[in-house]
Amino acid sequence: MSLRNHVQLIGNLGSDPKISVSKNNVKVAKFSVATTEFYGIKGKETTQWFTVVAWNKVAEFIEKRCSKGTEVVILGKLRNNNYTDKRGLKRYDMEVHVEDIICRPRVNKAS
Repeated sequence: MSLRNHVQLIGNLGSDPKISVSKNNVKVAKFSVATTEFYGIKGKETTQWFTVVAWNKVAEFIEKRCSKGTEVVILGKLRNNNYTDKRGLKRYDMEVHVEDIICRPRVNKAS
């Protein structure tokens, strides 16, 4: 049996992607995605935020097509990171590394 690290998210960008270029001249896009779940009889909701990172051609696509509020479908992998903060404490975080993405710009509804 083969186990894989695979995640699919459907949500909205919380801010415009931050685009940078690495030392190796690789384009990188970093942004946050909010997913909302509805539950219960009264339709209560909970929102989860994810940090998302993409590289190369996917980052270029995101730069051109995605902005704050854009609905996205993301296929990727989870990556755990650890680092030591300024106070010397060990910290951990998790990112979604994008393998494929679909962007649907937000449509303004007529009032």
